[in-house]
Amino acid sequence: MRAEKQNNKEETRHERFRRVVVRRTNEIIKKIGVLGNCSNRSSYAYTDEEINKIFSAIEKELKMVKLRFTTKRKNKFKL
Repeated sequence: MRAEKQNNKEETRHERFRRVVVRRTNEIIKKIGVLGNCSNRSSYAYTDEEINKIFSAIEKELKMVKLRFTTKRKNKFKL
């Protein structure tokens, strides 16, 4: 474990990003698959309105997160 901590200190920001983002992306993909299990009509009952609400919420959050990656931060105050 100690060697791992030392290696992390030498890890670049880009290497750290790649390591973390791969794990987090795979976790999200897995959770989406788990959500898909709820589509089984023999186990669950749902309306089109409920499905639309679910996917609207997911799409809204994805758009907001994507904006964080694609927009440059603007400084509000300058002298």
